Amino acid sequence: MQDTLDLAGLQVEVTRKAIRHVHLSVLPPDGRVRVAAPHGTALETLRLFVISRLVWIRAQQRKMQAQERETPRDFLGKESHYLWGKRYLLDVRHADAAPAVNLTPRQLQLQIRPGTTPARCAEVLEAWYRQQVRAALPALLERWEPRLGVKAGRVFVQRMKTKWGSCTPATGSIRLNTDLARKPPECLEYIIVHELTHLIVPTHDARFSTVLDQHLPHWRQVRERLNRLPVRHEVWEDRRATADMP
Repeated sequence: MQDTLDLAGLQVEVTRKAIRHVHLSVLPPDGRVRVAAPHGTALETLRLFVISRLVWIRAQQRKMQAQERETPRDFLGKESHYLWGKRYLLDVRHADAAPAVNLTPRQLQLQIRPGTTPARCAEVLEAWYRQQVRAALPALLERWEPRLGVKAGRVFVQRMKTKWGSCTPATGSIRLNTDLARKPPECLEYIIVHELTHLIVPTHDARFSTVLDQHLPHWRQVRERLNRLPVRHEVWEDRRATADMP
């Protein structure tokens, strides 16, 4: 069931789900506001909650609308691409062979068949970035699972349109955004620690922040750096801001 709240011109989408708490989200690229609430939550209760968060909502909307975005990628020679925060120049090589990606100190070499479309080039690079994240995972999980006293279930690396990562505490499953391979290494580490912490504290409450403070004291600085980095040129909801109501 879906409703809409209209607060002085601010349209808020309300969706009811089988959840325990109210979740308020501000979604990029234009700051659309969405509330997920347990079944039976009165609209007036949600209205008062959103009103109490209006200053925060407006601040998040301003940040998202000012977010720097990358230029479009055409997959032509000398184009800039990134791996773990380092810039490489694209070197496109045509060959009648399977697509491949190789890295040199200065170049990201993309081997494709003649006539390959930009969309297919994007798919090849996306798969390669996914492999980079997967290759980095074992060492990070080996480091952080014992420290936090948790054990992740399955870890998926995939294209995600609403967040950098997610966790399902009931199953221990964690999902990571493929695009993390393009950001500095500490960003992937922060997201992994963030999602593993959800196996201890499912919500973003004060206890959640306390656990992060204990184990990764600089997490706020890393989060801020990640959120300042340019996002893809295409419209995708990658920087959702959230707030919960107890």
